[in-house]
Amino acid sequence: MSSKRIGLKEVRALGPGETIWDAAVPSFGARRQKGPAVAYVLKFRTAEGRQRWHTIGRHGAPWTPEMAREEARRLLGEVVRGTDPSADRSAKRTAPTVAELCDLYYGDAEAGRLLTRRKTSKKASTLLTDKGRIQRHIIPLLGRLSVPAVSRDDIDAFMHAVADGKTAGRTKTAKKRGLAHVRGGRGTASRTVGLLGAIFTYAVRKRMRADNPVHGVIRFADGMKERRLSDAEYEALGKAIREAEAAEYWPYAIEAIRFLALTGWRSGEALGLQWAQIDLARRTVTLTDTKTGKSVRPLSNGACDILRRLPTNGGLVFRASRGEGPMSGFRKIWDRMAKLGPLPGDVTPHVLRHSFASLASDLGYSEPTIAAMVGHKGRTITSRYVHSADAVLLAAADAVADRTALLMGEVKSGVVVKLRK
Repeated sequence: MSSKRIGLKEVRALGPGETIWDAAVPSFGARRQKGPAVAYVLKFRTAEGRQRWHTIGRHGAPWTPEMAREEARRLLGEVVRGTDPSADRSAKRTAPTVAELCDLYYGDAEAGRLLTRRKTSKKASTLLTDKGRIQRHIIPLLGRLSVPAVSRDDIDAFMHAVADGKTAGRTKTAKKRGLAHVRGGRGTASRTVGLLGAIFTYAVRKRMRADNPVHGVIRFADGMKERRLSDAEYEALGKAIREAEAAEYWPYAIEAIRFLALTGWRSGEALGLQWAQIDLARRTVTLTDTKTGKSVRPLSNGACDILRRLPTNGGLVFRASRGEGPMSGFRKIWDRMAKLGPLPGDVTPHVLRHSFASLASDLGYSEPTIAAMVGHKGRTITSRYVHSADAVLLAAADAVADRTALLMGEVKSGVVVKLRK
């Protein structure tokens, strides 16, 4: 062992088992073991007095004596501040991968241990969406990286890869003969990065890393369109419903589509509706667990007529053709029925919700009234204690439903709908 300023000459002269220490930075050295490779090393003591050996890297590609010396100075500065570079490197080697982090996150979310902003557990539908984004986008592109190694640049590259369709394709689902068509795009990329933000917040909470690499990443605009039906499209919807009835489509699916058009509800709310939640005498439904929490909804006479046509079985209102659970094939029936209209491809069941709210606005109803009818956010705290819809809401629900039915050709023309001043 000797001490001199380490340069290329000194490195090349090292024999097997020899170590040389730098005269400028005494804790910095170069050593050669049995083979020809030379490694740059740093020997230091931690704040607790423990001696550590830290390997900076092998000589060549990219390490030179000068580069390794500068790195040694930087690491010694960290030691003075109380960190242990050797322990940090060891922790990174044993750190979980992003795939393992996702498994931990999803397991806690599924068990109800992760709460949303409303202080409630994630819904089953949200968990299913999260699972799809994890399996189809996050794990294929980031799964092998260790959690501490992920940088903001990695997240930014991930977002653009999903937007460009790098993860697009068909994947098998858990259902028998089920296939998922993964398309990617900017909207999917932005929403998946949002999920990544929640996953890395979980990682920070679990002390897997000190910061969240998603913070500061500029996402694409979501691009969600407030699409509404035109009068001609309402007419096409009514025609499609009647032709579906003539073709003997599943009747509960047809009535569910009618119900969505006349109420402006979310599809999941209608398909999960239970008879026990309905009070036909008061024309009121009490949904205990919606996207925005408990919600009391008014029922128009048209919506009540739909419910009265269906047999009461004590369970789900809109029954599936097989099994006891919600109707899993509803979207396929909608797609088949929409072609009968025909309706444009961008008209989805959710468009009926926007259309209902837009019609209510056209008729002069205020935002709080519309919010109460369709279950939007922003209701007052007193709504927690309301158990039935008042006369104003029932009248508003009737006016919008009657106008909808008229546009769909479900009632004869000549019905007068009074516009509010």
